[in-house]
Amino acid sequence: MRNHRARVSHLKLLGHRHRKASTTQQTPIVPKLRVCVCPIQDRETKLAMFILHKMSLFSLSRTLSKPTPQLPLKSFCSLGGGGFNGKRRPTGRRVSCFSTANAVATESSQTATVEDTQKPEPVLTEERIVLPTNQSSDRLLKIRHTCAHVMAMAVQKLYPDAKVTIGPWIENGFYYDFDMEPLTDKELKRIKKEMDRIIGRNLPLVREEVSRDEAQRRIMSVNEPYKMEILDSIKEEPITIYHIAACRFISLFLGDEWWDLCAGPHVETTGIIDRKAVELESVAGAYWRGDEKNQMLQRIYGTAWESEEQLKAYLHFKEEAKRRDHRRLGQDLDLFSIQDEAGGGLVFWHPKGAIVRHIIEDAWKKMHIANGYELLYTPHVAKADLWKISGHLDFYRENMFEQMKIEDEQYQLRPMNCPYHILIYKRKQNSYRDFPIRVAELGTVYRYELSGSLHGLFRVRGFTQDDAHIFCLEDQIKDEIRGVLDLTEEILLLFGFSRYEVNLSTRPEKAVGGDEIWDKATNALRNALDDKGWDYEIDEGGGAFYGPKIDLKIEDALGRKWQCSTIQVDFNLPQRFDITYVDATSEKKRPILIHRAVLGSLERFFGVLIEHYAGDFPLWLTPIQVRVLPVTDNQLEFCNEVTRKLKDSGVRAEVCHGERLPKLIRNAEKQKVPLMAVVGPKEVETQTVTVRSRSSGDVGTIDIDDFISRIKSTVEERTTL
Repeated sequence: MRNHRARVSHLKLLGHRHRKASTTQQTPIVPKLRVCVCPIQDRETKLAMFILHKMSLFSLSRTLSKPTPQLPLKSFCSLGGGGFNGKRRPTGRRVSCFSTANAVATESSQTATVEDTQKPEPVLTEERIVLPTNQSSDRLLKIRHTCAHVMAMAVQKLYPDAKVTIGPWIENGFYYDFDMEPLTDKELKRIKKEMDRIIGRNLPLVREEVSRDEAQRRIMSVNEPYKMEILDSIKEEPITIYHIAACRFISLFLGDEWWDLCAGPHVETTGIIDRKAVELESVAGAYWRGDEKNQMLQRIYGTAWESEEQLKAYLHFKEEAKRRDHRRLGQDLDLFSIQDEAGGGLVFWHPKGAIVRHIIEDAWKKMHIANGYELLYTPHVAKADLWKISGHLDFYRENMFEQMKIEDEQYQLRPMNCPYHILIYKRKQNSYRDFPIRVAELGTVYRYELSGSLHGLFRVRGFTQDDAHIFCLEDQIKDEIRGVLDLTEEILLLFGFSRYEVNLSTRPEKAVGGDEIWDKATNALRNALDDKGWDYEIDEGGGAFYGPKIDLKIEDALGRKWQCSTIQVDFNLPQRFDITYVDATSEKKRPILIHRAVLGSLERFFGVLIEHYAGDFPLWLTPIQVRVLPVTDNQLEFCNEVTRKLKDSGVRAEVCHGERLPKLIRNAEKQKVPLMAVVGPKEVETQTVTVRSRSSGDVGTIDIDDFISRIKSTVEERTTL
């Protein structure tokens, strides 16, 4: 036999066919197999080729003088009861081989191979690194999903008692939840090292479909209770399983493999992943199903990219995002807190944060009044019957707090403001001449969120929505929507947001209202967007069951997008509450209802503002505009006089003393106070202040009245002093 130095890159095991099922019984789902063998080490090549020659049951697809990349798998692999924990199979357990005639293929080998070799680098746009996303790169999504599986395989290899739960891809990477003892950062390094080993082995990922009974049998055989619970929640059949298979060609066994319930997609082999583009970031506690009543799990977060360069760009972005984290800045700048004694998701606005909130609310109210809105204030609770009429008890109950009994009647905290505004509309009979009717409220609502989903100001249980409702005629929809778009742009520009992502969501399969009114409303939204000149995407079928909607995401300083404004036409609530108006012929008709929120919620918007500005708010929005600093306490009396004069002029100012001047300046800069007015003996004598700007350094010594005038001018013009 010749000394073959080639490696086997792709082999098919062509086995006997299974017996035909009886026509009187339902044909079971039979796993079908085509095995793709991993590259064989050089020391095994002679023996491998000898066995191939002798068996004559195999066909060698091609032989190359150099190692070749693993070809994509196109089939399923029946692994007869393998385990999650990656333990080697008992010796002598042979893989069954069946016909692959009915196997469902994945991507074509030619296309997949070409795509997987392309690694687009980060794009520099307007001094910002633009990284690929799961939406823009199908390859990146597959890499991240596969990394979650590789990590789980590594964890169970190192910690055999660990139980697996779920492991999806997420925005910048992946995670997996394990029921195991708490992990340390040192152990994360150990897991990453094992992941690198698995990736380096270039193991194929094999997709298999099995019956529900077979899936149950396999899960029970490896004692994975969480997977059994997941299986129970899957309604469709057959059940899809993905294997990371270490193929042993010589013995015709598949051992040392790991598998998981999964619908995919994945890369073809682990070798496609760049080990230097993967990093395990952190470990945190997470409740199973996000419910604090369930078992606490260990969640390992990781990030994965297409290249090492992308990973470096992401890590730089991550550091900047960490510096801007509103939870840390909220504490450092004394803006807000969430108190354990009160409960999770309930926000306490501190004096400085409350000042910013007051400025936001004041600007919001003035702009709404100028645009023809009437302001409302409504209760925080209502009888449960109100929520039954609105449909919330039927469709939204799981997000509502429990009812409370008051004088033999059930009451409930409000999850939304809409029913209250409708009740105010119903207080009298309206005429077509009254339309449009625009009402608005900064209304606090309460929604039950699982503790595991709470996140700073971004996900809370009590929050204030900038809710508004417009009651109008059908032929007024377009003009009203256009007016809302103009007001939305005006408000967002005021707070420094000029980039948006806009989506128009159309009618879903199940919806209330006829085709004619849906078409008219959808066209009105579309025409309003076209008139505005905004680019937008159509989300076909993404509307609510009660009407089409426009969603707007704002882009912050780091290029992150945040769900903010929503404009929604509603055909449902007018019908449920039986609201009407009298038309020109004295006939009662049903008005159109438009829901809209510009900021979304004050809490969430404030969190976005903090991160957008990194806590360094513009002068007009910052809680403290000027901090007056004495060189020594001998100037304290004059400092108090200056502060009073500033406050009387509407400038937000405070005195800080008791430390040496350099430390007072450092503290003011740490607190992100934009202006410091330094007062020494010379300033007392000349009745002036020496102004220092946090952004531009020393401004100079100026008269107090001139200082106040310049501050007012800067605030009015929204510029920098």
